[in-house]
Amino acid sequence: MAVTANGYATDAAAEILQLGGNALDAAIAAQWVLNLVEPQSAGIGGGGFLLHWDQQRRRVSAWDGRETAPRGASADFAARPDGGPASLYEILATGKAVGVPGLVAVLEAAHRRHGKLSWERLFRPAIRLAENGFAVSPRLHQLLRDDPLLRRDAAARVLYYMESGEARPVGELLRNPELAATLRRIAADGSAALQRGDVAQRVVAAVDQRGGNLSAMDMSDYRPKQRKPVCGPFRRWQICGMPPPSSGGIGVLQLMGMLERSGLPPGDPTTPDAAHIFAEAGRLVYADRARYLADPDFISVPHKEMLDSRYLDQRARLIDFRRSMGVAPPGELPPRIARADDDAPELPATTHVSIVDRDGNAVALTSSIESAFGSRIQAAGFMLNNQLTDFSLTAKQDGKLVANRLQPGKRPLSSMAPTFVFDAGGRLHAVLGSPGGNRIINYVARTLVALLDGRQAPAEAVALAHVGSRNGATEVERGRVPDVLTLELERRGHEVRRVEMTSGLHLIVRVAGGWMGAVDPRREGVARGD
Repeated sequence: MAVTANGYATDAAAEILQLGGNALDAAIAAQWVLNLVEPQSAGIGGGGFLLHWDQQRRRVSAWDGRETAPRGASADFAARPDGGPASLYEILATGKAVGVPGLVAVLEAAHRRHGKLSWERLFRPAIRLAENGFAVSPRLHQLLRDDPLLRRDAAARVLYYMESGEARPVGELLRNPELAATLRRIAADGSAALQRGDVAQRVVAAVDQRGGNLSAMDMSDYRPKQRKPVCGPFRRWQICGMPPPSSGGIGVLQLMGMLERSGLPPGDPTTPDAAHIFAEAGRLVYADRARYLADPDFISVPHKEMLDSRYLDQRARLIDFRRSMGVAPPGELPPRIARADDDAPELPATTHVSIVDRDGNAVALTSSIESAFGSRIQAAGFMLNNQLTDFSLTAKQDGKLVANRLQPGKRPLSSMAPTFVFDAGGRLHAVLGSPGGNRIINYVARTLVALLDGRQAPAEAVALAHVGSRNGATEVERGRVPDVLTLELERRGHEVRRVEMTSGLHLIVRVAGGWMGAVDPRREGVARGD
């Protein structure tokens, strides 16, 4: 079963699976196609996090391909020349926001360990499509049409817009021969083709022209990391996710742990009690996230303490069934160092792939270039990330340092949450993840509640109307949450904000006789099984 954000990518994954490739092979092939058909979301110029389940060895592996800050970057990267704070939109589409890409390197490293088909074979679907063309989708057209910044990049303007400046229309065949050439180089030479040589030089030059300081040495020195996954219980299930520098795994486990301890029995997640408790637990999770989580190679992260049963008991006791707590304080955790809270915006433009192969191996891969079209800088046929905006825009507040401040070589905090669920017998039960910026934690956790507590079918679980809090207003999905629920939340003291919440959940669940895939109706995903 393969579930991706676009039919072309799902077809590529299915092609690889039918050839005898495994889940990792299929995920890699899908990812290269997504780079082509979803240039706004992820690709060679960005990074990602990958969970791998080895059915034979019964082992979960976590692979970190998060971008890193260049050596020449500084904590005041978001400051104006006069020293005053710049707004996000002053740095969003500049070279100052570009981190060292990590996606190719991490997929190559994971393939060396877990792949089955040749590395080169996994590029053929994307190269074929880049050369022959793909039909522009309604979502891509809309994003191209509405983006005010992308047309400023000469290469992107030629590729994605007509001479009039209008976005390529829905259904037009779009070819990207420059990306095809880059993919051929990576297929032949691996990540070295991106980290050194002509492609690397073109990336460095493009960033330099837009005010950044990414160097050839930054590109060549990038290394992916294999990390220990974070796993924890929820009722009779075991949930595994990504560790820092993603907050996704810890955030989902904390939220689910507090829900279990809240006293709310399993059942319908759409009731006022369920929505209230979910939002209140979210406040506590995001308070801890902002204070304590960052790249563990630079900051002491109390991840074990954050998931300790006694700590979750203590935090859950702060939840009042009758009244919202408003803004939650972070918990008291080691190290007892005064820290300020992170203010990174973490914008919502990402993609997710869920795959299970015929042998029961699985991959959950979430990847991103940060905001839609990343830095709006195109080089060698692909968009470059603006992931440095995932660092706190202010490094220090009231004399206290922020854990997620920018430091050279550091990886910015993420909320990407590729997730596995195992049953009481240790069998893989579900594979899922979502795009959505720092709302991802709420998206994934709410889907898990619907699936595991609400016993909803996979398609119902991913389509469930979103409600949640990131320790501010309680956000409800505009046009999908009934007024009666909104009014009840307001009666309990919630400041309610109606917003668009365009998740892109891709879920695979074990069912009798096999697997069932489900795609989020809010986007253009496709599930295909055999």
